[in-house]
Order: sequence, then C-alpha cells, then structure tokens
Amino acid sequence: MEEKIDVLNELGEFTGKVATRDECHQKGLWHRAVYAFIIDKKGNVLLQKRSANKKMWPNMWDVTVGGHVDSNEFGRQALIREVKEELGIDIKDDDIKYLIGSTSINKKENIIDKHYNECYLITKEIDTAEIDLQKEEVSEVKYFTKKEILERINNNYEGLTEKTGPWNFLKKILNSYML
Repeated sequence: MEEKIDVLNELGEFTGKVATRDECHQKGLWHRAVYAFIIDKKGNVLLQKRSANKKMWPNMWDVTVGGHVDSNEFGRQALIREVKEELGIDIKDDDIKYLIGSTSINKKENIIDKHYNECYLITKEIDTAEIDLQKEEVSEVKYFTKKEILERINNNYEGLTEKTGPWNFLKKILNSYML
C-alpha cells in the first residue's frame, strides 16, 4: 500500500489534500518529514548508509533515521515508526527530544522533494548489534566520532548525502555538545 501524505502550502499549512509520496515528488508538493540523530554519551553519532537501490543518494551516509510523516500522523509518531521500520529498534516518546524545524528543497532528475522537516535527538543508547536493518532502505549503520563527522562536513560533505541543512545543524550540535 502506497504512503498517503498530507499536502501543505508554501507556509507549511495543511491544504486538506492528501497525495501519494510519488505524487508529492513528481509535482513538487510541500509535505512533512522527520529525521533524527542518535548521539551516544561519548559524542559519537550513529549514521545509516542508504541502500544502493535508493533513488536519491544511494550508498551515501545519511542521518540516523528519517522519513515522511503519513497523513493524520504526528511527527513523533512517524519517527517512532521509522526507527522501528529502518533499524528494528523500539523507542518511546521519552527517548525523543525535539530540536528544530526547517524546510528543504532537493531536486534530482524527476524528483522534487519539498519538506517541512522536524529534527529530533534520540537519547537512547543503541548497541549496533541490536539493530535489524530494513535492507531496502539501509545497507549499514556505523558510529562516527565527532572529529570524523566534522571532517566530512567541512570537506564538502564527503560521502554524505547532499542534505546540507541537517549536516550543518549536526555541526552546530556537535560544536556545542558537552561530554
């Protein structure tokens, strides 16, 4: 069954319309998305490597978890669902801290991805041995040190997706992150 997503206007307001994910991407319709970073007590960041079959940024390192918010779903619900789907991990509302909202527009070939994003921090300690990857979405997960992440961001996002907003926000988090 194809995802149904609430369509927003350019101000981020609900239009009352619902579209499929493909319709949103083909027509460049604004819609909601969530993403999160998992940062352990040492300041290491868990990232996912996108699978080779992804339409946008295959085989690139990406935020820990992310996805679209389904119609009639809250962002926090979507994040809990996405963590379970992509990583096979159960998280609770208490494990999630909302950080910031933003917009992004990404274009690649025939995809126009216009998001109203909600960014979260997941504070639960995750053992990578517990992770059960959704192979269609994620090929690998790995903890990166603060130094490794900042070097990649500062080196023209080396090996990372072209989602500059989340990476620059992560840079801000890491530069102020107290260990």
